[in-house]
Amino acid sequence: MRVWLNGALVAAAEARVDPADRGLLLGDGVFETLRVAEGRIAHLGRHLARLRGAAAFFAMACPEAATLAGGLEALRAAEALVEGSLRLTLTRGPAPRGVLPPAATRPTVLITAAHGLPAAAGGLRLCIARSTRRNAFSPTARFKTLNYLDGIVARREAQQLGCDDALLRNTEGRLAEATAANLLWRDRDGAWFTPPVGDGALPGIRRAVLVERGLVAERGLDDPAAITSAMLCSSLAVLEVAALGARALAPDAAALARFREASDQS
Repeated sequence: MRVWLNGALVAAAEARVDPADRGLLLGDGVFETLRVAEGRIAHLGRHLARLRGAAAFFAMACPEAATLAGGLEALRAAEALVEGSLRLTLTRGPAPRGVLPPAATRPTVLITAAHGLPAAAGGLRLCIARSTRRNAFSPTARFKTLNYLDGIVARREAQQLGCDDALLRNTEGRLAEATAANLLWRDRDGAWFTPPVGDGALPGIRRAVLVERGLVAERGLDDPAAITSAMLCSSLAVLEVAALGARALAPDAAALARFREASDQS
């Protein structure tokens, strides 16, 4: 297995990240996970724009989009990746100790590959996390940062309850998203919605496509009882939810197929 690290393809076993890297020590970094289907990288432009936008917000140096695109394709080809994913990680890079970053840093760029895409035969079982909440007021809620501790806490809680994943409420009690995916939900009138970004939902790539195409609309969600059907969507997949807690949810095969077809397109 190879990785792309700071401009070169290297064997994963030989790849080295500086022990002073702020991404490792402080979570000072951002990332993107990109779907590869039939040998093509889906929504490449959207992913690179989001990554570079996050880097600009956090004042991190970032390579040009063409450099990143070249690295992604080089690793995809080297690993003969046809169906799977690429993860592009950008950190601020190595620096002296301290929270405040120095004025100039040398970023670390790492790309890794994984074969296969997620699937959930029979649908997912979800709970609502009680151990943590999504901070919709934090600017980090709008970006894919390296700090996933809230998601880890919630996912461990879900596992202990015999569930596949957990939905997180925000600090005001509204449902925001799952630990690593956006929530899509259907109400009693048959309309499909997703929680607003202002409630703490990550502005996901697949989610954005579905909203732009009018297949789902943004609506706040206080009461889980309003959900009659649900799905989780990420850049890698749209997966149906079979149950929320002890309550079974209705399947919607037509909507599932429609969402997958619309958002799989680059």
